[in-house]
Amino acid sequence: MNSEYKAVLVTGVIGEDVHVTGIRILEHALRKDGYAVHSLGIHNSQEDFINKAIEVKADAVLISSLAGHAEMLVQGFREKCDKADLKDIKLYIGGQLVIHAEEWAATEKRFIDLGFTAVAAPFNPPKNVLAELNSDLCSEQNKTSA
Repeated sequence: MNSEYKAVLVTGVIGEDVHVTGIRILEHALRKDGYAVHSLGIHNSQEDFINKAIEVKADAVLISSLAGHAEMLVQGFREKCDKADLKDIKLYIGGQLVIHAEEWAATEKRFIDLGFTAVAAPFNPPKNVLAELNSDLCSEQNKTSA
């Protein structure tokens, strides 16, 4: 991790989704909290996230999706990260991930099973995401620097 920042992050919206407001608000909060944020914007493929993560030596990737098709868009993403020598990268996803009604616990489990570190429910405030990242990434940084 870069000592100038808490961690280096790649953010963006996956697939055909054009909903950018939520991720932009989150990116602002992340920067204000001391993270280096590399925003891909909208209409990104898995490869876009992976290539940028390699380029900037990212500690984590944060994917936003509001169109409800996230599950099919992120199939195999963890495996592609592993093959690209990003085995240790943390993967986060959030938004309106599915279009059908189901208990949140079922949605969350499905994305954890797909290899994501954490899954954020729709309308999750930035402070909750920051708390999760600070816990996951900053405690890891403290372990490796000790």
